Amino acid sequence: MNKKLTKVSLLTSALLISTSLYAEDSLSKHTLKTNYQEVYNEKPETVESFTEMFTEGKFYGRLRSNTFYYAWEKETASQNTHIASGLGGSAVYKSATLSNFDFTAGLYYSQAFFDDNKDPVNRLKPAKDILSRFDYTNTGNKSMAVLGQAYISYKGIPKTELLAGRQIVETFYTKSNDTKMIPNTFDGVVIATKAVPNTAIKLGYLAEQKLRDHTQSHSTLMYGDINSSSSTNPAWSENDDTAMHKGLTYTNLKAAGVSTDAPLIVGDLHNKSIENLKLDASFYAVPELVSEIMAEANYKINMGSFSLSPGVRYIKQFDNGAGKIGGAAYKGTLAGLTGESGGYKNADSLDSQMLAARLVAKFDVYKLNLGYSQVFDEADLITPWRGFPTAGYTRSMARYNWMANTKSYRIELVRNANKKGVYTDMFIQMSILHTDADESKGYFDENYYYIGFVQNIPALVDLQWRLRLGYNDTDKVDADSLDGRFELNYLF
Repeated sequence: MNKKLTKVSLLTSALLISTSLYAEDSLSKHTLKTNYQEVYNEKPETVESFTEMFTEGKFYGRLRSNTFYYAWEKETASQNTHIASGLGGSAVYKSATLSNFDFTAGLYYSQAFFDDNKDPVNRLKPAKDILSRFDYTNTGNKSMAVLGQAYISYKGIPKTELLAGRQIVETFYTKSNDTKMIPNTFDGVVIATKAVPNTAIKLGYLAEQKLRDHTQSHSTLMYGDINSSSSTNPAWSENDDTAMHKGLTYTNLKAAGVSTDAPLIVGDLHNKSIENLKLDASFYAVPELVSEIMAEANYKINMGSFSLSPGVRYIKQFDNGAGKIGGAAYKGTLAGLTGESGGYKNADSLDSQMLAARLVAKFDVYKLNLGYSQVFDEADLITPWRGFPTAGYTRSMARYNWMANTKSYRIELVRNANKKGVYTDMFIQMSILHTDADESKGYFDENYYYIGFVQNIPALVDLQWRLRLGYNDTDKVDADSLDGRFELNYLF
């Protein structure tokens, strides 16, 4: 198996490098930031005819290889050290604009390589997203070929864009989070406007979601069970995100008379009316189930080549019915219970809050971020759409630290960050995260050590490599682990 993976990696590297040799000595039409968001540097122009709408459009290509190595301190019947790789890419087409209308379509492909005899698919950790586990267990298919984007855009309103269809939606609560092979996308309608001075507003009505390891869209907040699908592993056919509330099953929602296809309504607001002060607000609502609001302020103090930016974030979660259906714990273990249970004071309430603070110092190409977050001892925060409540404050790779009564402390050092998506001078990110968890709720204290590197090869700027390593030192017995990821991206 290892020899096979080695050959695949060598073949991929050779293909990418040989292709790059023929590329022009200039940046690609699109680039890739360290947070995996793509930047489109060249966009189609406005045209006068329907034919030109297609002929003057632009293709954006990407070849991608992603290899995952996960090592446990001690292997058990449910956890084993494993390696897996994904090989694939994407082709995105953006049409030219005609009468303020244009469209985007994106095809994505991923082929998974892993030893399914030695490493069952249900034991794959971060590598689980390089294939559809639901498809694999029902058909044996280790590949995914999906229409990841398909939407129409209208820009006829000044400083405003209206988008309808399957699309990437970047808000506080919803992210593409394209760290594997295929981005997280949504089917819905989004309006983004900068009509208000110094303010950016985005609103979205999202009917369905398509997680990174799914080939079909699914409910935004419903966990599958034997009554939602007769196929093997029905939970994997619906929203099975790591942070999904597993008590909000098809059966439980039906029994409560609540829709199993409730939409996700989101909104973002960013304001810079006051010099050096950035104000952010966000909300989400899933009708009859749960909603949240977020407010954040960051103030920048300039001192020549050095700056300090204190920041604070507050989140309030409102239980609109989901608590009585699925319980206060997102693991779903409190569904149907009331009173004090499982370490939670109110087992049937999802009312909760979070407070976070940080101090960011910048000097030259370096950034130091000291962060703290505290989720009140009420209920877990429900955000299974790849937007993380503690992001930018105390979140690190693959850490989920927004359960009730959890305190987190993180120190992060970053070198050579930029918004262009080109890192010929290596980007480095290092952090140490301490999480003070509540053992009465089934969680354990841990120290998480992370280091990540990103670089565009200077002679071949469209070829980018990434190496990310995270080591988890936890109080949970036999659960210390190493998470290693190596990725190649060639954009053209």
